[in-house]
Amino acid sequence: MPDDVEPRDLDKVARGELKTLSKENADWVAKHLVMAGRLIDEDPEEAHKHALSAGRRAGRISVVRETIAITAYQVGDYALTLRELRTYRRISGRDDQLPLMVDSERGLGRPERALELGRSVDVSTLDVPVRVSLAIAMSGARLDLGQPQAALGELEIPQLDRTKAFSYSPALFAAYGTVLEDLGRPDEGEKWLELADRAEDALAALENGGADGETVEIVEEDIDFVDERPVDLDETIEPDARPVESDDTVPHAGADDLADHGDAADREHDDEDSHDDETADPETTPPGTDDVDDQRA
Repeated sequence: MPDDVEPRDLDKVARGELKTLSKENADWVAKHLVMAGRLIDEDPEEAHKHALSAGRRAGRISVVRETIAITAYQVGDYALTLRELRTYRRISGRDDQLPLMVDSERGLGRPERALELGRSVDVSTLDVPVRVSLAIAMSGARLDLGQPQAALGELEIPQLDRTKAFSYSPALFAAYGTVLEDLGRPDEGEKWLELADRAEDALAALENGGADGETVEIVEEDIDFVDERPVDLDETIEPDARPVESDDTVPHAGADDLADHGDAADREHDDEDSHDDETADPETTPPGTDDVDDQRA
């Protein structure tokens, strides 16, 4: 454990979940969770080890089981991801990791189960970013089944709004563009992929303090015209997307951000392991370890 890692580095909400543990144990768990977050991108294997270490000390804490699941996904252990997320759902009562569960079913080669799992929850009960992530995962499952037109339909949701860039927009735009290309509509697909790049740039500018507006219109310039007059995107791309209502709880970029950057171009069919939480020692037993070995064998 590096000397610069402190328990207070952990998010306050996650830290609050550790209050049922002794202070010494809570501090160690917090440090392992901090390290898992720090290493998840550059060294997912090491991040997963830290998550498992936290699990051995605090197997009944939802954020710990969630972290194990996320790191397991990053190292390609989709069976463990599903197991841990099922436990996470039972402990927390939350569905916010449903997209990751759907995608893990895909990773196990079970797209039909992925679709059934995704349809098991009323999407209106999910936060907007989770709805979008779920739509992307469901679209991927459709592609796995060789159903590109149905995959496109999964993405045609109210949040597919080319005039605003929210935190989830780049991934949604890119997914839509990719499916269009798979359908043999490369020109439309390219426009959406370019739009994804511009939305990402604008959001980065907003995060860096480069914008003071909340909502603006995306303007696209058609380089085929000498005078380079702004072109209404509605004239160039025609998805079956309804206008999206503003959601002030989701970060989004305004018009100036997008204009400035206009040219810078996750199944729950397996029986749940009802003894998962009941048999594991919350302080000493590593969750899911034996089952992971079984899955890998």
